[in-house]
Amino acid sequence: MKSHSTVVIIPTFNEAQNLENLLPQLLELELDILIVDDSSSDGTVAVAERIDGGAGRISILSRPSKLGLGSAYIQGFRRSLGQGYEILIQMDADGSHRVADLEKMMAALGNEPTQDLFIGARWIPGGRVENWSKHREILSRGANRYSKFVLGTQVNDMTAGFRIYRANLLRRMNLDGISSQGYSFQIEMTREALRVGAQIREVPITFIERTLGKSKMSSEIVLEAMVKVTQWGISRVFTRSR
Repeated sequence: MKSHSTVVIIPTFNEAQNLENLLPQLLELELDILIVDDSSSDGTVAVAERIDGGAGRISILSRPSKLGLGSAYIQGFRRSLGQGYEILIQMDADGSHRVADLEKMMAALGNEPTQDLFIGARWIPGGRVENWSKHREILSRGANRYSKFVLGTQVNDMTAGFRIYRANLLRRMNLDGISSQGYSFQIEMTREALRVGAQIREVPITFIERTLGKSKMSSEIVLEAMVKVTQWGISRVFTRSR
């Protein structure tokens, strides 16, 4: 049941404990919630339904297996656009993205009507991370600088997953052409948004490493993403030289 014009889309896979903390905070705001669950075995869906309490503000999109972050968001976007939502938010389930920062991003959204996409950024003045190893910070900073350079963009945090999209931007984007599932998904979405002329605003946030569960970040995942970025960069050079 749609009760607001804004929806938060949250992909989940065994995030029951984290949702206990996150969902009540989100329900304090003027928005609905869509959980895209990849067949969790820890009661994630039951937790979401209990917290909703029949109010209809939390919807569940259940998928048969672990199908990937990218497809979870794409399916969530399509469902939410079909239901008429005008503001679509990407947010992690694990507590890394603070509700206080979401409120700051939503304030920027209200004050800047010409901007299409708001990115909660770590690597700009005022942004930071907490509880990260130096190795992980170097990986993320390096990947973002490389992506920014190769793709010729002014966006500083290409891999950030905390985002607010206006529906009219997502409707202009070729979501069928988005093939990335993991770390490179956010980069590909940014690339596609820029292709259709999106105005992008980065808002500084504090990213807090999850305290429950284990991060999926690894050097291999970053390397795989950078190979894709390199391919996109080569394509960009050849396209410009035609």
